Amino acid sequence: MLRLRAAEPADVPAIFTLIGELADYERLRAEMTGSAEDLRRHLFGEPRYVHTIMAEWDGAIAGFALYFFNYSTFLCRPGLYLEDLFVRPEYRGRGVGLNLLRSLEEVARDIGCGRFEWSVLDWNHSAIDFYREFGAQPREGWTLYRKPLSD
Repeated sequence: MLRLRAAEPADVPAIFTLIGELADYERLRAEMTGSAEDLRRHLFGEPRYVHTIMAEWDGAIAGFALYFFNYSTFLCRPGLYLEDLFVRPEYRGRGVGLNLLRSLEEVARDIGCGRFEWSVLDWNHSAIDFYREFGAQPREGWTLYRKPLSD
């Protein structure tokens, strides 16, 4: 059935493929400009910037969660930021996403994080409903800003 595990270097091609599937789902494939080698370096190099939990269903890759740690100056505690959560369509409705979220919440609690947060596209109502069922609430009054940096 379902097995969650930390990603290993051999998973990089699968993770990169899943990121592409997520980009397609979010209609953002044109913004996907990184490479599998970039991903490998940031997942397993020094310094290590991101972490990934893999979800397998009967040995097949069903999805993943990619996260990193940030810091709250007001709380004076680290936070866990979920960058991407993706479950392949054929595995949705089986508890894969919920178990990935619970696993990340456990990681955050174990290291003493003060926050576990993420962003969601405002048109993705199924994800918004799913996150609300998990107990998450939108952060009212905050707007995400981004300044792209060129290479």
